[in-house]
Amino acid sequence: MSYLIPLLLLAAVLYSSIKVLMEYERGAIFFLGKFQEVKGPGLIIVLPFVQKMFRVNLQTITMDVPSQDVITKDNVSVKVNAVIFLRVVDPQRATLAVQDYLYSTSQIAQTTLRSVLGQSQLDELLSKRDEINVELQRIIDQQTEPWGVKVSAVEVKNVDLPQEMQRAIAKQAEAERERRAKVIHAEGEFQAAQKLLEAADVMGRNPIALQLRYLQTLVQVAGDKNSTTIFPVPIDILSPLLQALKKP
Repeated sequence: MSYLIPLLLLAAVLYSSIKVLMEYERGAIFFLGKFQEVKGPGLIIVLPFVQKMFRVNLQTITMDVPSQDVITKDNVSVKVNAVIFLRVVDPQRATLAVQDYLYSTSQIAQTTLRSVLGQSQLDELLSKRDEINVELQRIIDQQTEPWGVKVSAVEVKNVDLPQEMQRAIAKQAEAERERRAKVIHAEGEFQAAQKLLEAADVMGRNPIALQLRYLQTLVQVAGDKNSTTIFPVPIDILSPLLQALKKP
């Protein structure tokens, strides 16, 4: 039984030294406190007491940026939140250059969000969302690059406006819709007037066209058998018939 205890200790040491890293993981190995290498994925051996391993996840991480109070360039107070997509591209720098790359990226994102949106007007914030997202991604990625962290995308999610500003925007939108309706109506009236003027010009140069149009109107009205309509007949339409009757 004297050899049982050493065997158990040896088994425990071997068990603690065997590490399995997934395909999306890497292990930053330190030897007596000094960085040695990056290992993985798969089965690796970490020597107890002299080596230490830190797991680094290489998957894309989705991070929510808490809602921030932002005062736009035109002095409108809004609350804005966003989402960041990031991943570690250099496990060594992500372990050595920063204590907690997730927390640090979150803080950088919050300050950058307030800074960039504070330089934009409210209309730009609402209408140029894609351009603002690209600018946020560029600035945050530039800050996290020394940490071995790549920010692939930043998306502004919600822009919460004060109630009075929402009412003002709604009134502005309603006024814009009314303006467009009036413009469309005026354009329709103008086009109709042009067509009437062209028709009058054609009929003025061709009197027979006016007579044909008059007869067509009579036929259309005559189709309604439930009403009686009296039309004045121009004398020039009847003149050929009157001349025919006068002949002996």
